[in-house]
Amino acid sequence: MIYVALLRGINVGGNNKINMKQLQVAFEDAGMTQVTTYINSGNIIFASEQLPHTELAVRLERAIQTDFGLKIPVMVRSLPEMTAVIDALPETWTNDDSMKSDVLFLWDEIDDRSILEQLPLKPDMGTVHYISGAVLVSVPRENVVRSGMNKLVGSRLYRYMTVRNVNTTRQIFRLMQAADEHKL
Repeated sequence: MIYVALLRGINVGGNNKINMKQLQVAFEDAGMTQVTTYINSGNIIFASEQLPHTELAVRLERAIQTDFGLKIPVMVRSLPEMTAVIDALPETWTNDDSMKSDVLFLWDEIDDRSILEQLPLKPDMGTVHYISGAVLVSVPRENVVRSGMNKLVGSRLYRYMTVRNVNTTRQIFRLMQAADEHKL
């Protein structure tokens, strides 16, 4: 099965620095195969047949703690789970000069449709969709500061999610598809 590990809070503002080549080796040492990383923010595509999906994050967090001395939350999503995200993501959403569009990947603690009521997005400032495991958010660039979404950082909710922009999310999905086709 093909998975992506989404690491929360690495290589941000000079904190929790992890070299991607060393991270790839750590995943391989933890028993993962077809390991590849995408950009420096902690996106690792890999294959695993030996462990149940539920145990992968625990093993990978332990490997990061052992190899780097860092306690980093790891979220694991399978190819079918990422397919559901991509299928729900409007094709017109971009992350560019005109639009800021993100996928908020949710840990189980907050994975519920009621999360929409807790987000700080002001009415009529953007569009939000919930799907199991994620919230999709898009705001016109001119509304980003006024939207209220910047208040999410530092909130209680923020500790239970990891965010990727739609461009990164789509590229992760393409890499997962390639790995599934053994083209990596």
